[in-house]
Amino acid sequence: MSDLTADRASDRTSPARTHYLVLGAAGFCHLLNDMLQSLFIAAYPVFKGNFDLNYAQIGLLTLVYNVTASLLQPLVGLYTDRRPQPYSLPFGMGMSLLGLLVLAFAGSFEVLLLGGVLLGIGSSIFHPESSRIARLASGGAYGLAQSTFQVGGNIGSALGPLLLVAVVLPRGQQSLAWFCLAALGGIILLTGLGSWYKANGHARSSGGPATLIPRLSRAKVIGAVAILVCLLVSKWFYLASFSSFYVFYLMQHFGTSEEQAQLYLFVFLAAVAVGTLVGGPLGDRIGRKAIIWGSIFGVLPFSLVLPHVGLTATLALSVVIGLILASAFSAIVVYAQELMPGRVGMVSGLFFGLAFGLGGIGAAVLGVLADWTSLTFVFEACAFLPAIGILAALLPNLGDGRAARAGK
Repeated sequence: MSDLTADRASDRTSPARTHYLVLGAAGFCHLLNDMLQSLFIAAYPVFKGNFDLNYAQIGLLTLVYNVTASLLQPLVGLYTDRRPQPYSLPFGMGMSLLGLLVLAFAGSFEVLLLGGVLLGIGSSIFHPESSRIARLASGGAYGLAQSTFQVGGNIGSALGPLLLVAVVLPRGQQSLAWFCLAALGGIILLTGLGSWYKANGHARSSGGPATLIPRLSRAKVIGAVAILVCLLVSKWFYLASFSSFYVFYLMQHFGTSEEQAQLYLFVFLAAVAVGTLVGGPLGDRIGRKAIIWGSIFGVLPFSLVLPHVGLTATLALSVVIGLILASAFSAIVVYAQELMPGRVGMVSGLFFGLAFGLGGIGAAVLGVLADWTSLTFVFEACAFLPAIGILAALLPNLGDGRAARAGK
């Protein structure tokens, strides 16, 4: 039996227990991985000062990093669906370590781009297989498992600005090299996870019982995926305005210091982490379509107000937006996995890849727009993006939340 057939057959097995220790380890490794990626983005003001970069070049840095990850992730996932590679995980973390070293000692903008490429390669290798491990360890609680895995990445992303303020700003660009120690720790943990996956993953890489999914035609599946992609465009273009330009917006619009602006970015990213943690389990209970619909379209009133209020209200609204908007991604990934059973790696790679790619394209487009107009205009224009969330009403009902409860 091929690995793909085994994946599908595993969806008909009896319920398995949830391996919380494995989920925790996978989430912590995701934290380390995304912390390194976040340091790269958080260090943009440092790179801007050292190399006299404009906003278009900052957007290009994000584009090169994110597109590298987005193009490779679905290919990595498709390959590992058929030929699982448990020990690709520490190799991917090793590529991120190398990218961080290149960034720490870069002497030109071109070398910064190379560091971004290496980080993108590391991330593209990490996400598909580690997401598969999370599903394997879920015991059927797919939303909980995906959120636990994903929130590790969100926490890591939130730590980036804090670590930049504490370590990089006082000591300079070369202090990025100290974080290679975290990457080394990740390599050790991921080697252990690879061993667990090798012992447990080939027989049932879907991880536990399937929910009761109605049969959908190929056209309906393709249509649903197209809608999910549109929703991701809305979500990640809007998030790109925060991740790449929120610090600069706060400094220019309100006159905050760089340290204060980085702390405000941390608050937003922490809200994103909490929203991610809540979204997956809630999707298990009430249905993933409801979460997808509410989390994207529901942001619209707050996003429209944010560019027109003071600093305190901006901070408060950023927390609300982060909480609501972040709850969608785990639900989107698991919903897509249910649409295409037996393609866990490919689906995970595709949607994580789209997240990176769309974020990169969004950063590049918004960087050029900021140079042409202003950062204030960028945030005013992006405020309308959550309106695309209305398309979620067209998604087919999979009965995911109710079926998950019935299977317990």
